[in-house]
Amino acid sequence: MPPSATVLLYSSDAGTRAQVRLATGRKPASDIPPVAFLECATVDAVLEALGTGRIDACVLDGEAVPLGGMGVCRQIKNEVFQCPPVLLLIARPQDAWLARWSLADATVTLPVEPVELAAALAALLRAAH
Repeated sequence: MPPSATVLLYSSDAGTRAQVRLATGRKPASDIPPVAFLECATVDAVLEALGTGRIDACVLDGEAVPLGGMGVCRQIKNEVFQCPPVLLLIARPQDAWLARWSLADATVTLPVEPVELAAALAALLRAAH
């Protein structure tokens, strides 16, 4: 694995972004390199960041506005060459079928539970490398 992992974090809500950063900590697991978050509040910023090819995983907020993470996930999975794995934050467990439609690699419900979020993100980062 590289010396650090870059995780794109998309949410229009600064509180949600802070919640994810805090729940993840510096390293989501002992065998994972330190995580650096690239925060994006707009879809344009997400697409620009993914265009660099330096993103190891994405965390997308399904409740973001005006375009939710599910739609963004479906778009990037269909349009970005070698799209990094995506962890989708969903409002309720019943939204899992929409997450499958969006082609998300994993889901975690909001508000995030730190152990669950860290484990899901670590699994995606392991699989990516």
